[in-house]
Amino acid sequence: MSKKLFCEICPLTYKISRQKEIMKRHIKNTIGKTAFAKEKREDKLPIVDFEYSSQIIKTGKGIDITLQENKGVNLKIASSKINGIVVHPGETFSFWKLVGKVSKRKGYKNGRVITFDGLKPGLGGGLCNLGNTINLLVLHSPLEIVEFHTHSDALAPDHGKREPLSSGTSVDYNYIDYRFKNTLDQDVQVLVWCEDGKLKAQLRSEKEFPYYYEIIEEDHHFSKENNKYYRVSKIYRNTYEKETNKLINKELIIDNHSKVMFDYDLIPKELIR
Repeated sequence: MSKKLFCEICPLTYKISRQKEIMKRHIKNTIGKTAFAKEKREDKLPIVDFEYSSQIIKTGKGIDITLQENKGVNLKIASSKINGIVVHPGETFSFWKLVGKVSKRKGYKNGRVITFDGLKPGLGGGLCNLGNTINLLVLHSPLEIVEFHTHSDALAPDHGKREPLSSGTSVDYNYIDYRFKNTLDQDVQVLVWCEDGKLKAQLRSEKEFPYYYEIIEEDHHFSKENNKYYRVSKIYRNTYEKETNKLINKELIIDNHSKVMFDYDLIPKELIR
């Protein structure tokens, strides 16, 4: 049996480890030379490069509807801190530099969060959905992802057609951040908002990108390992030249091995190997 990390011993050691990482990130942000995006505009850049939306409230066996509704509240508050942000050339987008620390005073509620010992209620739960949505925007662009963390994308059964990367991005104040850098010669803009029960998002720019992108998944299945199940797949990003529709690059972005965190009886039997 492998030895537990200090943060895995008990909730107290987890909290101590987390506070240490938060302080380390504060210090790094203070003494570093990163130029962070901070300008928000109400006017929109002209080109919509990619847009995405997802249902906020998930239902099903074992899903706490109150935590889902609270997630909706949390997403509305956090998305308002990001909506309209313009990232100038050379600047870095930081999820937590914009959203800030979550607190009850700011209106955040308990949603579902992932900790070292599983799923549980936690203040600000559900903000990973926002981080994941922004990651999808960036993956459909030539922008450079400079910080990305992942968690299991098997938190709930798939409803309908399997959609790779519909979840799986992890954010936790402030040391587990999501960041991308604008390495282009033009401004880009991120819009995120809640409307009609959905989290909606757009990536906009001043002029069109010369490429378009496609996220595909291969060899998707579930495997049983030591009496636990995992979602297994390989997720790629294809890059096409707009002018010719020619595939110019196929890049493996995630070698997926995600612990299943929903009722094993809901795993499609035909996908178990």
